[in-house]
Order: sequence, then C-alpha cells, then structure tokens
Amino acid sequence: MAKVMIVGAGGVGSVVAHKCAALEDFTDILLASRTVAKCDQIAAHIGSPKVKTAALDAFQVSDTVKLLQDFGADLLINVALPYQDLVLMDACLEAGVDYLDTANYEPPDLAKFEYSWQWAYQDKFKDAGLMAMLGCGFDPGVTGIFTAYALKHHFDEIHYLDIVDCNAGNHGQAFATNFNPEINIREITQKGRYYEDGVWQEIDPLSVHRDINYPHIGDRPSYLLYHEELESLVKNIPTLKRARFWMTFSEAYINHLRVLEAVGMTRIDEVEYQGQKIVPLQFLKAVLPEPASLAENYSGQTSIGCYIKGVKDGQAKTYYIYNNCDHAVCFAEVGSQAISYTTGVPAALGGLMMVQGKWKQAGVFNVEEMDPDPFLAKLGEMGLPWHEVVNGPFPFDD
Repeated sequence: MAKVMIVGAGGVGSVVAHKCAALEDFTDILLASRTVAKCDQIAAHIGSPKVKTAALDAFQVSDTVKLLQDFGADLLINVALPYQDLVLMDACLEAGVDYLDTANYEPPDLAKFEYSWQWAYQDKFKDAGLMAMLGCGFDPGVTGIFTAYALKHHFDEIHYLDIVDCNAGNHGQAFATNFNPEINIREITQKGRYYEDGVWQEIDPLSVHRDINYPHIGDRPSYLLYHEELESLVKNIPTLKRARFWMTFSEAYINHLRVLEAVGMTRIDEVEYQGQKIVPLQFLKAVLPEPASLAENYSGQTSIGCYIKGVKDGQAKTYYIYNNCDHAVCFAEVGSQAISYTTGVPAALGGLMMVQGKWKQAGVFNVEEMDPDPFLAKLGEMGLPWHEVVNGPFPFDD
C-alpha cells in the first residue's frame, strides 16, 4: 500500500491519475500542478475519493518538499515539463521519496536532451537509499523494456535496433502537436542522431526518411530522429552495432513545421515585442490547440515497436515487438487520446512495479536495467497489449 504524488495535470497526468486510482496498491493519490483547476477537473472525471488535488509550482523545491511530506508520499511520478526533472529529483532527495519520470531533463534555454544531468544523481540516490526511475513512458519506456525482454528471452546478443513510432490518427486540425507543443517542436527540429559502429552520427533535422509498414496501418513515411532512449540503450546493451529511432509525420505536418521554422516561430531565444520579452516557441504553444483537447474527435491508431536483429545460439535471428493503440478506445476509457494514454499507462505501471518491490534498488536507473517480465505481464491488462513476430520480415537490412 502506497501514497503517490503525481506532478503535472496535462493529458499524460490525467491518464496516470486514472490508472493509479484503479490500482489497489495506491491508497491515496495527490495530483499537483501550477493550475489546480486542471487537477480538480481530472479528479472530478475520475470520481474516486482516493484522489486529492493541490496547487504546486514545481520549480520551487521547498514547496514540493513540504507537499510531499505533508501528504506522506512514498513515490513521486513526474509528468510535468522536462525542465523540472532536476528540481523534482532534488525535492525527492530532501523529502526521502522515490522518483519516476517519463522524459529526460532539458535545459530551458538549450534545445538538447540527454541523461547526463540525471545520471549524475546516481550517488545521491544510492546513498539516500532511494530509487529514481528514468524514462518510464512508452518511448522512452516500453521500447526499452521491449528491448530488455528481447535480450532476456530471444537473443544472446542484440546487434541492430530500430525503434519505430507511427501515429496514423486524425484529429481534424490543420496543425497540432500530440503532446506539449514546446517540447515536441524542440525535439523534432534539432539535428537527428543515430548510433553506428561505436560512433554517434549526426544528420540535418528530418533529412532522412523512408516508408515503413506498420501493422493494421500500412506504409507511412517515417523520419530518422534522435530520441533519448537511444543514449541509455547503447550504454546498457554494449553489443549494439547500430541503434536508430523513426517517427511518422504527414507531408502537411512537415510543411507547416518548415514554414514556422522559416519565419522564426520555433526559436527558443527571447525577442522583444511591444516592450516585452517573449520566446516565439512559447507564444506558438499558446495559440496551438491544447493536446488534451484533441482527444474527443481523434480517430485511428498508433503503432510503436522495436525491430531487433542479433544472434541466438550462434544463429542470426530477427524479432519485432509492438503495440497498437486506438485513439477512440482511449477516449472512451479515460477521456484521452492515444499519445497521452501510451505514455501515462507505463508511468502508472512503473510506479506499481516500484511500490510492489519488483523494481526496487537504490540509485538512478533506466527501465531496460529492470526485469521486463513483471511489467510486460501486466501491460496488456492495463490497456496496452503487445505482440511479437519472430524471424519475420525485417525492413532494415539495407
């Protein structure tokens, strides 16, 4: 039995709160955000006496510490902005509370994300006897767990990994992002990177793409991006010869994005407008649709998985493991679209693994360092069934 504090009341926070409320292991849930009205709306939708709400400025460590201690939290699940990862980790250390997040730290003034800042907390969490679980969404998150499961059950060595992420849904908007627009656009407009033969290769943003066939969806143009789980997987699976990440975007989305870049709306530095300093990307975020608002009219599916190639008992082997998720089904269950759902469910489940002691070590960890079996045994039951294809077609031999 445990008390969990969830920080962040966007689409993902709503899913995490819904799923935690449905789990008997969580006796009390505190949903906290700068805008408490958003928390209250989510709590009303859940309709459980277990869920309480509170206002919180997560950048203020002392405020977070006080809220954690007053509530008596055993675990903090961070689904707020990646800018807040380090201050929330600091608060957990001071309050003596375990920590879990879904995305790695980003400095507000630099469009760069990597695990080095959070990995530097290893000794602090280990000495405190606390656990910090990093990147427990879907990608990063389930993709790392899929890879760990493949290594445990299907391979002696993994040599090639291609993570593929398709959103074939339709929300009816001319241009919108499926999660926080500021974070989303920062992510996809930076240079792409992939790992090959011991070296990180860098490419211009969205300059490499290919059609990939997704189950029950078909061929979709998929672009080579850098994604944070590549960094941890290369570190934790040293036999990897190549690791890449691919994500689908429509032609209309790419065209809109390139126009916004060309006119300076994706800039993250301040500009002066009518005597005030504003960040163009933050202004763009304010005028784009709120991602959670897309859910009601969303149709279609997502498909996210891992194509893996390596050796087992001296023989070459291929393996594909994936999940498809339906936007409309997610909305009917918890009022979210599938992007929020596929991130929020693993966060709640990762928290469950921690409070049950199935994932419990002192220090800072990425998900692929944990035993994948208990997590995947529960994932389908919680709404994300997964499928595997052994020695099937492998689209990345070139």
